[in-house]
Amino acid sequence: MYAASGVLAVHTERGMSIVPANRVAWTPAGFTHYHRAHGDTDIRIVFLPPSLARLIPDHPAVFLASDLAREVLLALTGPRNYDDTAPHYSRSARSRLLRVLVDELHEAHEQPLQLPEPQDDRLQAIARMLYENPADNTSLAELGKTIGASTRTLSRLFRNELGMTFYEWRTQLRIYHALVLLADGRETTQTAYACGWANPSSFIAAFTNILGTTPGRYRTKSPDHRPRVPTPEDGQVLG
Repeated sequence: MYAASGVLAVHTERGMSIVPANRVAWTPAGFTHYHRAHGDTDIRIVFLPPSLARLIPDHPAVFLASDLAREVLLALTGPRNYDDTAPHYSRSARSRLLRVLVDELHEAHEQPLQLPEPQDDRLQAIARMLYENPADNTSLAELGKTIGASTRTLSRLFRNELGMTFYEWRTQLRIYHALVLLADGRETTQTAYACGWANPSSFIAAFTNILGTTPGRYRTKSPDHRPRVPTPEDGQVLG
């Protein structure tokens, strides 16, 4: 699944993948999933046959689309949804394009845009509070008092279950909310405060560290394509 513009959130049993513009979300076979689009989102969906799907990781992942991968995705899905002028590739030509796409994704690095879903009841309680109010700056110690768990216990649970610290997880959550607000047209300063950063500079630094570009540059990317509805015979879903 490719976001040519806008923001996607792809949910599986392992958590949520955050998919900003020009990223590709990969969901292997066997993972029940659903997605939600935010803003003026242009979604492209491509299916892979098992012979190619095995060359990509066996877990949900997000990749930055290279220039070549982007053009292949747009070629496979057509310039607009339901566009009669879109090219109709032969089976062999489509297979070659899919192989190029898989080669590009095979060489790409996974993006740090995963928000793992906690399973422990105590972590779930914290997650619910922060989902409802991502700007909440309550410390882990204070959150622990609210749910009846020590800081040490919660820190251990975050590391062992989610593979990151509480503050890393909260930053990922805030980045997701920031992307949604930016997609809805909010300014950088408004977004920074709405998501809990003390000032725009710290927000820009965190955003750039994860996305590789500033919020301002990210917002200026304008959509120029429409989604195509894939057909079942395309094979396994890339998304």
